[in-house]
Amino acid sequence: MPDLDLSAISAAAGPMQTWVLPALLGLGLASATGLRTFLPLLMLALSAKFEMFGVRLIDQMDWLVSWPAIAALATATTAEFLGDKVPAIDHGLNAIGYFTRPIAGAVAAGSVFWNVDPSTAAIAGLIVGAPAALAFNAAQTGVRVGSTATTGGLGNPLVSLVEDMLAFLTVVVAFLAPILIPIVLIVLAVGVFRLARRIRDRNEPRTA
Repeated sequence: MPDLDLSAISAAAGPMQTWVLPALLGLGLASATGLRTFLPLLMLALSAKFEMFGVRLIDQMDWLVSWPAIAALATATTAEFLGDKVPAIDHGLNAIGYFTRPIAGAVAAGSVFWNVDPSTAAIAGLIVGAPAALAFNAAQTGVRVGSTATTGGLGNPLVSLVEDMLAFLTVVVAFLAPILIPIVLIVLAVGVFRLARRIRDRNEPRTA
C-alpha cells in the first residue's frame, strides 16, 4: 500500500477530526484505564478489529487488533476482574496500577490519533492519557482505602463491581459520543469525591 500523506489528511479533516475528537476519545479511554488497566484496551482492540464506532488506530498499533493480542488482553481483563474482588489482592493491583495504568492510558489515548505522525500521536497520548489514568487510579485508591477501613474489606467487591461498570460505560460513551466525555468525567469526579468524603466521615470517631 502507498504511504499515506498524513499532513494532507489532517488538513482535509480539520482540527475537529484531527485533534478534538481523538483527544476526547483518548481522554475517555485513559480515564477508564485508571479504574481497569486492560478492559478499555480490550474494548478498543475489538472496536478497531470489527470497525465499530468509527474507531481507527495509528498504523503502529495494528498489532493491537491481532487475535493473539486480543486473546492476551481478554485473559488479562478476566484476571484483573477476578483478582480485584479478593481483599488484599485488590490493593496490590491498585498499587501496581500507579505504574501500569498511566502507561495503558497513554497507549490507548495515543493510538486514536491516527491522522497525525507517530511521534506527535505518542506525545498527545502522554499528555492526554497518562495524567487522566493516574488521577482516576488515585481516586480509586481513596475510595478503596475508605471502604477497607469502614467495612474491613468486605465491601470492596461491591465497590469493585461499581468500578467495572463505570469503566465499561465510560468507554462506551467515549465511542458513541466523545463530545460528552468532559461532562461524564466531571460527574464521575464529583461522585467519587462525595463517596470518599462520606466514607471518611463515617470512619471518623464521633465526639460527644
